[in-house]
Amino acid sequence: MNLTELGGWSTTCDRAFAPWAEAGFEAGRVVLEHRGAYQLLTPTGELAAMVSGQFRYQAEGEQNYPAVGDWVVVQRQPGTAIIQAVLPRRSEFVRKAAGGKTEGQVVAANVDTVFLVCGLDGDFNLRRIERYLVAAWESRAMPVIVLNKADACEDLADRLGQVEAIAFGVALHAVSATTGAGLEQLAPYLGPGQTVALIGSSGVGKSTLTNHFLGVSQQATQAVRDDDSRGRHTTTGRHLLTLPSGALLIDTPGMRELQLWTTSEGLGATFADIEELAEDCRFRDCRHRGEPGCAVEAAVEAGDLSRSRLHSYHKLQREQQWIDQRQDARAAANSKRRWKTIHKAMRDRPQR
Repeated sequence: MNLTELGGWSTTCDRAFAPWAEAGFEAGRVVLEHRGAYQLLTPTGELAAMVSGQFRYQAEGEQNYPAVGDWVVVQRQPGTAIIQAVLPRRSEFVRKAAGGKTEGQVVAANVDTVFLVCGLDGDFNLRRIERYLVAAWESRAMPVIVLNKADACEDLADRLGQVEAIAFGVALHAVSATTGAGLEQLAPYLGPGQTVALIGSSGVGKSTLTNHFLGVSQQATQAVRDDDSRGRHTTTGRHLLTLPSGALLIDTPGMRELQLWTTSEGLGATFADIEELAEDCRFRDCRHRGEPGCAVEAAVEAGDLSRSRLHSYHKLQREQQWIDQRQDARAAANSKRRWKTIHKAMRDRPQR
């Protein structure tokens, strides 16, 4: 294997890695991360690795640590390898870290295509699809919506129409991972050297899709609950898997709820219909909340735009404003802490 065959390698990686290569370092791709330990794929095989002490000291936040799909600079040592740096990412699917931490968490890096997997059973949810689309557009990877469990859907044409109405310019495929129906539609995205990430909530069938792509039952699967079509986490960690087609697949654990991290571009791309209508509002700073001459609310009243979609747009805007405020407060606190350290060092410095 060469670096290109491992997927995600770019000319930017070439330029960034050149000085390291001259110094005798190697490049590897992260295929697994578990509690600070990493498994890397290299042209000469797999390596166990950990980050260097200097990397740990200089990294600011979880988002800067190696993630599955990352290209990293490594130095071999007896029995392990030391990660010295993460090469620039071509794309990164990021969510807010779980819990109260105001940090971004990279779910998958250097991905070409994101399969947004949604069930066509009782778990079908347009608002969740919108949320995933925002994060996918923000990631700089190409989103593709995969509507699984088509065999269990009695009103498939209607469901497809609903999704098409909110997913402008996004490829849409209805499939059944259980029966195999429609899965041939996904083959063009899984060519040699291509990296695809499976993103979706628990129970939508990601593990069953992974097993189909692998050609073997490697990932455990479980049936969903009958009352709400929700599933348990069968994938417990992110893995980068090499497929027989030569593509690389990142299977991720199901997310109960995707908390967004940044939406500066993703929100506009997902809600392009609202953004276009807003250009005809009387006021440039119209919030579409009762202002006179609001073209967006006029479209709602005329039945050209659903109120639930506008409500979803407002909700995601408020969520982003809250995250921005938390990020600003965290940055201010970090800056204050840094200057306190500098001032203390200056006070403690011996006078000449």
